[in-house]
Amino acid sequence: MTATRVLVLNTGSSSVKYQLLDMSDRSRLAVGLVERIGERNGRIRHTLVHGPDGSARTRESTGPVPDHGAALEAVAEELSRDGLGLDSPDLAAIGHRVVHGGKRFTEPTLIDTAVVDEIERLSPVAPLHNPANLTGIRTAQKLRPDLPQVAVFDTAFHATMPEAAARYAIDVETADRHRVRRYGFHGTSHAFVSRAAAELLGREPSEVNVIVLHLGNGASASAVRGGRCVETSMGLTPLEGLVMGTRSGDLDPAVVFHLMRVGGMTADEVDELLNKRSGLVGLCGDNDMREIRRRVDEGDGAAALAFDIYVHRLRKYIGAYYAVLGTVDVVAFTAGVGENSAPVRAAALAGLEGLGLAVDEELNRARGDGPRLISPPGAPVAVAVVPTDEELEIAARTYELVTGVRQTL
Repeated sequence: MTATRVLVLNTGSSSVKYQLLDMSDRSRLAVGLVERIGERNGRIRHTLVHGPDGSARTRESTGPVPDHGAALEAVAEELSRDGLGLDSPDLAAIGHRVVHGGKRFTEPTLIDTAVVDEIERLSPVAPLHNPANLTGIRTAQKLRPDLPQVAVFDTAFHATMPEAAARYAIDVETADRHRVRRYGFHGTSHAFVSRAAAELLGREPSEVNVIVLHLGNGASASAVRGGRCVETSMGLTPLEGLVMGTRSGDLDPAVVFHLMRVGGMTADEVDELLNKRSGLVGLCGDNDMREIRRRVDEGDGAAALAFDIYVHRLRKYIGAYYAVLGTVDVVAFTAGVGENSAPVRAAALAGLEGLGLAVDEELNRARGDGPRLISPPGAPVAVAVVPTDEELEIAARTYELVTGVRQTL
């Protein structure tokens, strides 16, 4: 019997998120999170979504999780308790989310020693992510050395950007020596959502131009022409682009020099400011859009200004990517804010009716679980809400690589 299950691991600096999926029907069997790794009050939450007997249940536990090795052993133990252990013959592969693949990794890749070494060499351009991703890979290899392991890179979908979009206008030799270029991130989400948006229109991805707006605590936009990314808002790191929960997004580079020379800040202090104390939280003290909207409705001026800055940047990117694509078939909102904040969607497209962009007020307010159109009937450009599914995207690409069975989502 062919193995059809894929375990997806997303290993962060202090957490491990995981999902076990059965690719025969794309069902989720189990999902979970191990967090606060390395702290005394570690926490494990495991949910059996669909057990062998059809049951569903959730278990939680707290206590020390000293390192990532212990975290992944805990994952294996939780799965085993539900009869879904890593030793199961039904497990075809483990798929790992890896944030930065540089120029080399533009497709899902079977992991071997050379791949591990190259991911490690890329760590200077993703210091918060790639080392943690590597820890997950190495630990999983120890637990199942015989099992195919696949790296699916956040940057890979954006590798099709033309050089005119990917290059920064700095000295070429310096840029190449230090790998300075625009890579983009959230690629698994942009890939999944752009295809799902085309499917929603009843068309092939190769026939559709899509602007994808991935709006979560981290936020990014992409312009996708015929299934291929031609522009995206994040750059060398995830700091560039849209206003985010705690990141500044676009900034005059001289601000960094000013803060160091005039403000007396160190490079690490500026880095911490721009990544953790900027964006919405820097503007108004909150990075939860629900709380910001509540404050706006109560007349809070700081929250209103933060919302306006957020939306202004978003609208600017929509217009820019419309120009990049020339024609747009659909604008797709996704991720936590994009899927759930009707005020953000409405404000982002307000005033763009001349481009054929508008939302139907009633459709925009309505809640829904699946992909749905929120533009007026017959609108020149469709506007959609498309729930993202990065884990399914990683599982599908992993399964396709190790079995050769084409996965269409």
